[in-house]
Amino acid sequence: MSKSIFSLDVRRARKGDCLILHYGTEEKPGLALIDGGPGQVYKPFLRPRLVEIRKKRGLGDGDPLPVDLLMVSHIDDDHIKGILELTQELVDAGGQSPPLVKVGNVWHNSFDDIIGNDPQELLSSVSASFGVTASLLPEVEAKGLDGHAAKVLASVAQGQRLRDDTTKLKLGLNREFKGKLIMASGKTAINMQKGLKFTVVGPMKQELAKLQEEHDKFLKSKAKKTKKATASFTDESAANLSSIVVLAEVGKSRMLLTGDARGDKILEGLELEGLLKKGGKMHVDILKVPHHGSDRNMETVFFERVTADHYVFSGDGEHGNPERATLQMLLDARKDAKLTIHLTYPIDEIDSVRKAEHDAEVEKKAKEGKKKTPWSDAKDSLKSFFVKNPAFAKKVEIVDKKKPHVIDLLPGKVGF
Repeated sequence: MSKSIFSLDVRRARKGDCLILHYGTEEKPGLALIDGGPGQVYKPFLRPRLVEIRKKRGLGDGDPLPVDLLMVSHIDDDHIKGILELTQELVDAGGQSPPLVKVGNVWHNSFDDIIGNDPQELLSSVSASFGVTASLLPEVEAKGLDGHAAKVLASVAQGQRLRDDTTKLKLGLNREFKGKLIMASGKTAINMQKGLKFTVVGPMKQELAKLQEEHDKFLKSKAKKTKKATASFTDESAANLSSIVVLAEVGKSRMLLTGDARGDKILEGLELEGLLKKGGKMHVDILKVPHHGSDRNMETVFFERVTADHYVFSGDGEHGNPERATLQMLLDARKDAKLTIHLTYPIDEIDSVRKAEHDAEVEKKAKEGKKKTPWSDAKDSLKSFFVKNPAFAKKVEIVDKKKPHVIDLLPGKVGF
């Protein structure tokens, strides 16, 4: 009898996320691709892995690898860019050459779905106010739009591109939701076939309503307070509220895949779906730690209420992620519990990026006549944190850039 599979294939993805979910059986495997990271992830890390999986399954160069589900958790470059590179490759093939993959279904809440409006209205507003094109190139910052706002607005355009690509490729979009928004509804789990079930934990209706409200505020005030309105609309908390969060299950094994959602909102969604009692706790086999381990999205209580055997932190140090404070929260919550921490980059590399950004911020503040505490290896580095907590350090595994990093939960192992 063919063994069941339920495995998470963790790819290096720079500052973003890139995950491959394996399920089904060894004889009839299923595959879901969840996020593709930012630029410089698809070609060096994701595409070679897809080619390797195709080969291991005994498929020839002319046989596409079946991807049952392609899911983009939310509108942010560090999740969607690699997926766009994949769909562009498929569009360019145009039936003239064998495609690398054959996608069965796409899950993605595009911006026009969320706001009930044409996203071009937002992009045109920015263009009119700042005198730039909707491509939102770096010149936007020079015109007065802050860097984060520019990136979020660029992601709006990327969401449009993904929608256009799915149309060109004639792919099913949000099929289980009749083509409409993916959101938590308090209903039963969705049968994704081949033994896989998904329960959508987020976004919730009120979070999507908030994002729509921020968009409307931006449009109404763009003429007199464009910069302020844009900052409000593109506030990180607002944009990340739209992140798709799913509990994936095969039999009794469970993974909680969180995108960039906030910890408190994930708890609310789990309660809405009846997976977590008020004030109660739940356990999963794998937790993809929200927002690359940012401490702005996390509190110790989240790790106390949602426990796991495996914690995946996807981040290379950019934007400070994973944060030392988040790892401290995990340690405080789980103490000496048996668990494994999966980091997508070596600790020294993560610290090097974190320190460089911190030093740059200190220099920037100094020029503004402000003060920021200089970097301290003892207080700020992940390395010193693990040195101080040697038992916790032994629980860390690093994703190798040259080898697959697969967490197998069932007897059927991907193992390649």
